[in-house]
Amino acid sequence: MSAESLRASATELLENWKPATHPEQSVREAMLAFLGSAPRGCLREHAPGHITASAVVFSHDEREVLLTLHPRVGRWIQLGGHCEPGDETVVDAALREATEESGIAGLQVEPGLYGAQAHPITCSLGVPTRHLDLLFKIRAPRGAVPVRSAESTDLRWWPVDALPADSDVLLR
Repeated sequence: MSAESLRASATELLENWKPATHPEQSVREAMLAFLGSAPRGCLREHAPGHITASAVVFSHDEREVLLTLHPRVGRWIQLGGHCEPGDETVVDAALREATEESGIAGLQVEPGLYGAQAHPITCSLGVPTRHLDLLFKIRAPRGAVPVRSAESTDLRWWPVDALPADSDVLLR
């Protein structure tokens, strides 16, 4: 992994992404400006904020989405997290995080960026920061059974049309 390869992959994803709404276009432009001014902005060490990699994991038929009850956030959210050593790209980070947090082998990433969000959070740095979240659509194989990791209070499939009231997940 290198800060440069992660930054290049994030920049390319954002440059090729065609957001559907004006707010998403604004997030895209802000993230590109951030990456242009923060050479190490994909790494957790960048305290003012950093790019994170999220996975919106769908069942094989896209009728359900896998959500984690995040212990720090206290809400149902998509899987994902920080870029780590060994991740060449942000896509690699999202797939690694999804596999680690779901326990599901054989996940398939859909090409391109699914969405982008910004979240204020106090993450593992222990100080308030921002997660500039790049989201990827990932499909689980038929019959996938998730296994909760130590990073989650709970983990379960939710029907896409019946998400928990306090969930914070982008669905298209």
